[in-house]
Amino acid sequence: GQALALAAKGEADATLAHAPALEKKYLTEGRLLNRRLVMYNDFVVVGPPEDPAKVKSTKSAAEALTRISQSRVRFISRGDNSGTHALERSLWKRAGIEPKGAWYIESGQGMGATLGIASDRNGYTLADRATFLAFQKRLALVILLERDKALLNIYSVMEVNRANGPRVNASGGKAFADFIVSPQAQGVIKSFGAEKYGQPLFVPIAGRREEEIGG
Repeated sequence: GQALALAAKGEADATLAHAPALEKKYLTEGRLLNRRLVMYNDFVVVGPPEDPAKVKSTKSAAEALTRISQSRVRFISRGDNSGTHALERSLWKRAGIEPKGAWYIESGQGMGATLGIASDRNGYTLADRATFLAFQKRLALVILLERDKALLNIYSVMEVNRANGPRVNASGGKAFADFIVSPQAQGVIKSFGAEKYGQPLFVPIAGRREEEIGG
């Protein structure tokens, strides 16, 4: 969310983001241009291995959050208006729950720090798989829910409208956007992380449509 806001103010030349609803808002306003899909990974619900809220037996993110809310086990939210936070809010809304109370903690920090807090406080959180895999060895957390289509994490690149501010380098932004959807960059994305984590961290999707992803 913050990266998109900066781009909309003319403080960037291009933006790589994963908040589709917000991206489309800026596109409609004309502040960002030419949205192209780049790659996706997915989000996972992680928590303590003991799983006191019984999340592992659920089939959807909304059901998992309902269990956490009902059990009043700690849930650590990023609370930072990021793309991850936006998705989390939409999942609570889908579950018909307004999360509040001592069990619901907003870290106001990034994904790595939020995972650390969830681990330290024996709580649950929503994380993108790539960051979780990167931090996994230092966390007392396990994946308890995955593969729900609602948890897809789609990254898009957009160019910044030169009208947003005098510092916008529109040609530079277009060059970056063109590069990241090029076969060369998509090839790097396809294998990125496989050697270190045993699986690629992202799936390249340049040239595809959103409705084709995850089906």
